[in-house]
Amino acid sequence: MLSVVIPIHNEEHSILPLYDRLTAVMEQLQRSYEILFVDDASSDRSFELLANLVETDGHLKVIRLRRNFGQTAALSAGFHEAKGEIVIAMDGDLQHAPEDIPALLEKIDAGYDIASGWRKNRVDNAFSRKLPSRIANWLMAKASGVNLRDFGTTFKAYRAEILRDVNLYGELHRFIPALASFYGARIAEVPIRNVMRTTGGSHYGITRTFRVLFDILTIKFLLKYFTRPMHFFGSLGLLGTTLGGAAMVYLLINKLLGRDIVTEHGPLMVAGALMLLAGLMMFSTGLIGEMMMRTYFESQDRRIYAVREILTRKQRGVAGPTR
Repeated sequence: MLSVVIPIHNEEHSILPLYDRLTAVMEQLQRSYEILFVDDASSDRSFELLANLVETDGHLKVIRLRRNFGQTAALSAGFHEAKGEIVIAMDGDLQHAPEDIPALLEKIDAGYDIASGWRKNRVDNAFSRKLPSRIANWLMAKASGVNLRDFGTTFKAYRAEILRDVNLYGELHRFIPALASFYGARIAEVPIRNVMRTTGGSHYGITRTFRVLFDILTIKFLLKYFTRPMHFFGSLGLLGTTLGGAAMVYLLINKLLGRDIVTEHGPLMVAGALMLLAGLMMFSTGLIGEMMMRTYFESQDRRIYAVREILTRKQRGVAGPTR
């Protein structure tokens, strides 16, 4: 079964054309499917149109959020309600062509866990969208180790079990492949069409680039130090205590030699004390982080690994996979 999740916010002019094109594509696939529209508290007629469509199509489900929570929350709500073994996420502004869905599904059927869209020929403004996006994608690829050229697009297909291992918050929906790579997800990139919006205006601007940079730092920390925060904070703590301790020992020797360290080395004394204190604080933060991670995994019975399959030799010598 296929589940198509589409977050919507003030897209009344796009809903009906998108629904018609998407339904035509899904019918051609000849697979069971459902379409989930998530209305992120639209202030136009979007929900009214969706409510009317639900009455005529049993494949359709509409989720209406209480307020505007943002695209990540809307996608998370759709993923939670999706029943399909394969989940496809796409935008509702017609910049994603439903006709590209079969190309994504080909990669999933070939054994990949995520088929990620790649806007190979972008039609966005070169200065405000293309250049910042290219820089952000390069940084994200370096930070995560996932060699994708387009992290930003929502248009992706996932195996449902992959999404169950990924918790979304903030604005991390665009980085699901990077988060899923923590559990060994196999990822393929698929060229998709990118067209200009025919109605309405973009909900994104150049200011989003700065938020993306903060998200990249978050992803880098999560992927490398999520299960071992002491390795990060402990390194900083060791550096601080070493430098601070060395400075204080140097000042102590000068004091024993009868020198006036306050007058001669006042700034060094302050700096040494601050580095020593900061180092101890980093050690404490690392220990607290280790305890929080232990509580997180043990209290929720979560695993720090993911099993793809288990092969066993059956009693009569026939081997087979179990999942």
